[in-house]
Amino acid sequence: MPTTHTPHLWQVGVYLRLSKEDARRESASIANQRAILLDYLNHEFQDPWTLTQVYTDDGRTGTDDSRPAFQSLIRDVERGKVNCVLCKTLSRAFRNYADQGYYLEEFFPRHRTRFIALGSPRVDSYLHPDAVQWGLEIPINGILNDRYAAKTSADVRRTLDMKRRRGEFIGSFAPYGYAKDPENKHALVPDPAAAQVVRQVFQWYAQGLGQGGIAQKLNEAHVPNPTAYKTAQGLHYRRPGQAGDGLWSAGSIGRLLKNPVYAGTMVQGRQEVVSYKVHETRAVPEGAWFVVENTHPPLVPPEVFQQVQTRLRQPARRPPGEAAPHLFAGLLRCAGCGGAMSRKTAKGFVYYTCSTHRRKSKTACTPHTIRADRLRLAVAAQLGVSPEDVDRPLLFNKLQEILVEEGGRVRFLPLDGGEASFNLTKI
Repeated sequence: MPTTHTPHLWQVGVYLRLSKEDARRESASIANQRAILLDYLNHEFQDPWTLTQVYTDDGRTGTDDSRPAFQSLIRDVERGKVNCVLCKTLSRAFRNYADQGYYLEEFFPRHRTRFIALGSPRVDSYLHPDAVQWGLEIPINGILNDRYAAKTSADVRRTLDMKRRRGEFIGSFAPYGYAKDPENKHALVPDPAAAQVVRQVFQWYAQGLGQGGIAQKLNEAHVPNPTAYKTAQGLHYRRPGQAGDGLWSAGSIGRLLKNPVYAGTMVQGRQEVVSYKVHETRAVPEGAWFVVENTHPPLVPPEVFQQVQTRLRQPARRPPGEAAPHLFAGLLRCAGCGGAMSRKTAKGFVYYTCSTHRRKSKTACTPHTIRADRLRLAVAAQLGVSPEDVDRPLLFNKLQEILVEEGGRVRFLPLDGGEASFNLTKI
């Protein structure tokens, strides 16, 4: 960036950040940062300027650059909408020494963008470029900010581990069936509506009903699954992955039945963040979990919980002749909802039917039922082979997917693209 003239107009992006740890200090508040920076623009900034936007990351760590508002600011710099970035201190923008070096020494100069930090050290890459490119004070300050973040992270981990050892709940959201005690956010109390569902699930399973059957009963009664229930309560809760359909599944029932929290035992620390810079989580070996009994009111009696665990540990019976995958396993899907098809036997015939309709809810989809022998004939006709030659290697070499529609039709999606349909009533 040339220093021999002032541009016609500085397009300023004001950046504010507050982490959860910083929130304890009023001097670091978002409102305080905004007031200081706007006062500087109005009374000290000497060149013509216009305020493009105030970018705010509230409750975000500065140890990486994946903050939403910061990334929005960076995109606006790349688009030419911002050519001057203003923040209170270097640590508001960067707690990571590597990020600080990259943006101050490479990214902002490449995009001819001025960077100003008002704290100590005072930084202005336009008026004093040598201090940024060649000086020692700014890099040393970056290292100190980085080490401060590391120490803060270690202190937070020690504090959280201490709470876990004492059986204090430290999660953002209470487990389904519980709520945080209004008088103590680290204690759990039963949530009457959800707790009744949990008790019913344990009772049904103890009486011999399967996990899929329990899921279907709950869905038919229009009972929202845990994620949908928390959302309906106004909680900003979202499980990782794609948004769900609000329905219970055999898997969600199984996870509920295995959770010792319903017997009054707190189990925490199953996952951990890789480091203060790498915010991905990884599984922790079971022996390192924090397990504390009798920390909150159980929702099911101990004997019922143990009875359920005993049944869960019993190996499921394998029906005769089903040691290998079924012929169409992994290929067959319902054309209505996109869900998998499940296999059943009735009156001596094998059928495939929509698993959403069969296992989740009769109102979520229609059966889309197809008889296995008729499906095999349709596949053979589509591939130009005899029914006896239809096997899994052939299917996976030729077909991407088989979609079953209502009314006796199937659609084939070949691996080489395109689509073909087949009316089973013509077989």
